[in-house]
Amino acid sequence: FQRCVGMDAMNSLHSTTFEIDEKHGTDYHKRFLEFVKMMQKENFVIGGAMTDPKGDRSKGPSEQEDPDLFTRIVKTDENGVYVSGAKAHQTGCINSHWIILMPTIRLTEADKDWAIVGAIPADAKGVTYIYGRQSCDTRSMEEGDIDDGNAKFGGQEALIILDNVFIPWDKVFMNGEYEFASMLVERFTCYHRRSYVCKTGLGDVLIGAAAAIADYNGVPKVSHIKDKIIEMTHLNETIFAAGIASSHQGQKMKSGVFLNDDMLAQVCKHNVTRFPYEISRLAQDIAGGLVVTLPSEKDFR
Repeated sequence: FQRCVGMDAMNSLHSTTFEIDEKHGTDYHKRFLEFVKMMQKENFVIGGAMTDPKGDRSKGPSEQEDPDLFTRIVKTDENGVYVSGAKAHQTGCINSHWIILMPTIRLTEADKDWAIVGAIPADAKGVTYIYGRQSCDTRSMEEGDIDDGNAKFGGQEALIILDNVFIPWDKVFMNGEYEFASMLVERFTCYHRRSYVCKTGLGDVLIGAAAAIADYNGVPKVSHIKDKIIEMTHLNETIFAAGIASSHQGQKMKSGVFLNDDMLAQVCKHNVTRFPYEISRLAQDIAGGLVVTLPSEKDFR
């Protein structure tokens, strides 16, 4: 199952904790490295939880009517901190062993209570998952496995509700250093938007399936079919090229990790918001109505 979000969180926190320590004399980087060692030793999957519900987008966390629209510290004691709030659009959180909670926007001094980064077990006390729905959910509940997709390791989305969730000090990697929130968000998104190059693997499968269907239908050499497969390949490889180029243009950070090129990462993401839909449309053109009207496995049987 996907590990990209956890990888992006680890890479961005590696450099950000190093630079917080450099300014404030804290020991976040040392704590973070110990956490990474544990994740590697146990082969744990990490979910990176950055997106908050946000509420009124024109206001910051401290200005909201409901303070829990952004994840915040509600209590601190000698053992650690307690946080409340929520994280939205969390793909893969239920398949993860650990969740890293991070700020989602630039913060001001008034938002210090919201400047929290910490790691929690996915089954920590006070965590509730509200599972998202997909348009074809009911098919996977029927007998058989054709419509299950990736049954054991498939993706899903959920809303994570955090109600006084405890984070021990050794798992806290930012605590009030609000001026570093934007640095963390920008570096995380730079890594993550490059990681969307993974969509080209799915594109390869779709292109191959479309070509196979054209072959079954006896039209692999028809000019408009060939043109569509060529265009699908062109779009797919354009996504791939931007992601690989972003990595190749990476720069070494103070902490020793590399940060990929920001502009090319944004271009990769922009391509991903457009091209896979066009690739899918062309695949449907080639496959015909069968894609839309295909019976379920239950109907076949």
